[in-house]
Amino acid sequence: MSSADRAFKGGATRRLLFVAPALACLAFGLVLCGQGAWIHVKAAAAQVMLDSAFGRSMREGRPVKPWSWLDTWPVARISLPRLGRDVVVLAGDSGQALAFGPGHVPGTPQAGDEGTAVYAAHRDTHFDFLGQVRTGDAIDVLRADGRRVRFIVDGAYVARWDASGIDAMAPGRHLVLATCWPLDARTEGPLRYIVSAHALDD
Repeated sequence: MSSADRAFKGGATRRLLFVAPALACLAFGLVLCGQGAWIHVKAAAAQVMLDSAFGRSMREGRPVKPWSWLDTWPVARISLPRLGRDVVVLAGDSGQALAFGPGHVPGTPQAGDEGTAVYAAHRDTHFDFLGQVRTGDAIDVLRADGRRVRFIVDGAYVARWDASGIDAMAPGRHLVLATCWPLDARTEGPLRYIVSAHALDD
């Protein structure tokens, strides 16, 4: 092999050693971006199917699952007119439920009944708007039984998940929307961002 050939091969090897890690980093970054985008695509697509199942639940007067293997079903639709946002709420707060929509926390009443109804969701999908909610905003709830209730936001605060001060049996008719805090974090922690509201005619 001539010296020119050896020099060419040596240069190609050095270029490969530089390019290969760069390509690996690029591929890894694309995978991470794809996973992040998939979460949002899945959340949006699920809400379309949940909306259809919620409509059927109201018409048929019984819980309707959006797909057979889901361990939950739609129980309400919440709307925030000022923000132009609405989402379908699911029964329970299991990991599977929260993957597809806000969950109605067990042990709390239905929205509009006496006490405090609590809906929880992920901060980066279904409750990604929660930081934009302001005191005085309206939150409209349409339940699967056809009952409509308007709530007015009266405040927001941050608390540990095990020291939230939420009383499911509080007098009056209240609603809480809760998600993880900080709102822009990517890791789980013990803090929750809590938006509280009361029924308009309370």
